[in-house]
Amino acid sequence: MYKQQKQITMIKKEETIYCGSGKVMNPKWLKVTINPSKISEYIQEYNGNKFIKLNINLKDEADQYGKDVSISVDTWKPDAEAPKAEASNTSNDLPF
Repeated sequence: MYKQQKQITMIKKEETIYCGSGKVMNPKWLKVTINPSKISEYIQEYNGNKFIKLNINLKDEADQYGKDVSISVDTWKPDAEAPKAEASNTSNDLPF
């Protein structure tokens, strides 16, 4: 008897690059510290300006040092293989 095996596609999850932490001081103020040596290779440039995309998350509980804010580098990039939207046909020609 032949068994058909299902193929499981694994999505490669990149390792989180933690680069800082902090504390919630009040509902509108986070006090954070960022380690520049951990983010230097992620500097991007756009229109002559340099920037780094970061994720700032509030932890459910403070860690052993009282830190309840986590900072990591945002490494997300659009999928190169994702289909791009086709240009819309603005002419009055009907497709049939």
